[in-house]
Amino acid sequence: METTVTSAATVPGAVPASVPAPVPGAVPVPAAVAGAPAPPAGGARRRPPVRAWLQPAVIALVLAVAFIGCYIGLQRDPRPHHVPIAVSGRQLADRMKGALGDGIEVHPAADAASARRALERHEVSAALGEGPGGRLNLELAGAYGPSTTAAVKSLVGAYAEGAGRQVATRDVVPLTRYDARGLAGFYLAFGVTLAGFVLAQNALGLAGLLRLRHRFWLLAAVSAAVGTVAAVLAGPVLGAVPAPVVPLAFTLTLLAAAAAFATKLLGTYLGPVGVPAATLLLLTVGNSTSGAAISADLLPPAAHAVSALLPPGAAVRAITDLSYFHGAHATGPLVTLAAWAVTAALLVGLRTRLRTRLRRTPATA
Repeated sequence: METTVTSAATVPGAVPASVPAPVPGAVPVPAAVAGAPAPPAGGARRRPPVRAWLQPAVIALVLAVAFIGCYIGLQRDPRPHHVPIAVSGRQLADRMKGALGDGIEVHPAADAASARRALERHEVSAALGEGPGGRLNLELAGAYGPSTTAAVKSLVGAYAEGAGRQVATRDVVPLTRYDARGLAGFYLAFGVTLAGFVLAQNALGLAGLLRLRHRFWLLAAVSAAVGTVAAVLAGPVLGAVPAPVVPLAFTLTLLAAAAAFATKLLGTYLGPVGVPAATLLLLTVGNSTSGAAISADLLPPAAHAVSALLPPGAAVRAITDLSYFHGAHATGPLVTLAAWAVTAALLVGLRTRLRTRLRRTPATA
């Protein structure tokens, strides 16, 4: 008997032996998937890169060291550096310079009234003059905060003890009743800075949902709302910050906007590292050097220089001036806050425009 072998390819409807017959109800598998190599046996997966483990660990350690180093390091041994004191009387001024050295910066005054006016205009930290019987009259501004007043009392007390003289102290610009420790301005600035930071952090995740101009409007509008609510709460409601509500709300709006747009800027340019960088700059270095918990006159020279340039430090100065010194020197801090907000917004917009132009530019050979 002759056996005939017929190829499956020649028989209509036949199924090759190497391909399993289709099962009714099964989902067809695309050819590309069917031909792909099988996953590793035993559920083995690709090992994550070292960066995935290293980056969050390094960021957490850096922030912990920076926070502890700034807050505890700056407070463990505060020393006065060129604390400005108005001194009436040429002889007393010369003696104070010789006795206290770089600890104070003597501002000679014509008389006790002139020295007091300088104190009330936030030009000096204290006013010193001579009274009957060789007594020293020391006038302070409690609004500068406990650290400043304590430092001035210690300096003048050391001089008086060495000279065998008595000191009569008077607070001519006291803190409000509901801010006995002088920390309301610090907590107010910290809270608004934190709100602006969190606002920008959330806005960074909306890039796929909102256009850039809409995100800008969101940051600006919410910053105004945060500033207004914070001013009303800290001022009329709690009575801890006696500044006029409208100027205070404007200051806090600028602070929130500066924090929000600065965080947005760092997140846009640095990517995943941007938010930790903003945390380091604003919430750690900025607040620790703001001059509220520890007076700027008691900070090391480098921290003192940074203090007025960062948004929290500028805001604390403006809040203090508006609350106790009739806004005598609030213009400079307000300009600093506005510069942060506007510059950061412009740089974010510039980067977006450059990206758009690069996408529209045709590729060249």
